[in-house]
Order: sequence, then C-alpha cells, then structure tokens
Amino acid sequence: MVLLMPAPTETAAEQRFAEFEATWGDRYPAVIRLWRDAWPTFIYTTNAIESLNARFRQAARRRGHFPTEQAALKVLYLVIRNPIKNRPNVTGQIRGWKAGLYALSLHYGDRITLN
Repeated sequence: MVLLMPAPTETAAEQRFAEFEATWGDRYPAVIRLWRDAWPTFIYTTNAIESLNARFRQAARRRGHFPTEQAALKVLYLVIRNPIKNRPNVTGQIRGWKAGLYALSLHYGDRITLN
C-alpha cells in the first residue's frame, strides 16, 4: 500500500514528483500534465494529504489485517467516498480538485463518479 507522504522541502517534492512522473507518466499523461500545471498550488496541500493519510491509517487500524491487497484498496476507496462531516470533499477546498477528478474519470470511466 502506498501512502502519500509530504516532502520536507520543495526541492525534495520536485524530485519525488520527477520519480513519480518517470514511473507513471506514460500511463497517466493527463494526470501528470494536470499536476505539473497546478504545481504551485499542489505543493502546498500537505495538510490535506496528511489528513487523508490519517484517515487511511485509522481505517486500516480498525480492520486489523486484510486477506488481499484488493480488500485493503476497497477499504481505502470507501474512506475516500465517505467525506468528512461538514466538508464538500475529502480534501477540503483545494483548487483544481474537480479538474483532477475529471482527469481520473476519463481514464477510469464509470469507476469514478463526479458528484
């Protein structure tokens, strides 16, 4: 399971993104381009990322072990689909969230809904 971890510096974040792009850029070019265009905003979203990771850890702890990786991914998916009370989406008010969700929906089709 991969959790998003904030980088200690902007340079470290850029290096991690370059590694991410090298690994996934060919498969998800629209998402990479979206993140690259929103980079100035994206690097300041660590609070939202840490909040989401905390929710992931809490959900995983509650359930103990998982028989398969697919079972763990389903739990994480349910965490994302269940928004925090009084918040419009799981990451709060982050500029560009809907555009990123739209880019993912283009790739994954009916597996992601735009609500």
